[in-house]
Amino acid sequence: MAAAAGCSAVALTDHDSLAGLAEARAAAQRVGVTLVPGCEVSCRKPPAEPGGTAVGGSVHVLVYFVEPGEGPLQDELVALRRDRAERNVRLRARLAELGVAVDYDAMVAEAGGEAGLGRPHFARALVRAGAAADVDDAFDRFLADGRAAYVPKARLSPADVARLALASGGVAVLAHPLTLGLDPSALDRLVGELAAVGLGGLEAVYGRYTTDQRRGLRRMAERHGLVATGGSDYHGSFKPDLQVGTGQGDLDVPDSALDLLAARCADRR
Repeated sequence: MAAAAGCSAVALTDHDSLAGLAEARAAAQRVGVTLVPGCEVSCRKPPAEPGGTAVGGSVHVLVYFVEPGEGPLQDELVALRRDRAERNVRLRARLAELGVAVDYDAMVAEAGGEAGLGRPHFARALVRAGAAADVDDAFDRFLADGRAAYVPKARLSPADVARLALASGGVAVLAHPLTLGLDPSALDRLVGELAAVGLGGLEAVYGRYTTDQRRGLRRMAERHGLVATGGSDYHGSFKPDLQVGTGQGDLDVPDSALDLLAARCADRR
């Protein structure tokens, strides 16, 4: 799909996992697309400033140029996957307490194994069970933070991930920053704090953002000496409006973004 979209490079950034990189690399070589190895880490929300706005959405940090094997980040990913597996068991039990039975085996099959199972698969199972109208409704009613079936799992802070990325030879990027639900000044302060501890980029050219939003985030990245990166956030049928490489049709991430990120990795090794 990346080749068909005209991409010169594509990053695989599965949540809390590097397991798909070998298969992705082989496919990328077949079609002449550069693979950027990476992952996306679900993070603990930073504390709200006194009298300030608390983070309302999920906090995700992308890490690029990391490979499977030994390393500080890689070790933490093992722990995160263990936490995820335990959370999935508790989530199934919580749904049962609420009177909603989900087909666990079908979810595992859809995820390609228990290692890949996450809340989106539970959301789809809730739709199949007739307990939700669609995936968004399943999150809104059951799975999102504060909802009836929400089960937290141990998470690193965004600063932790930035430091671990550096220690593992990679570079960290704050994903879809507007999802945090912060006002511009609070977001700017948070980005500045993360830049000070090793964050390398800000995902400014995002699949669902408007031209003005992307422009504002580019300026924010520049103020803090960060690379303005981009991505479609393709999630297959879980986010049907987003396509690889083009997002909602107007995404165009320049090759220079990848070059600048790669240079940061080279500078730190």
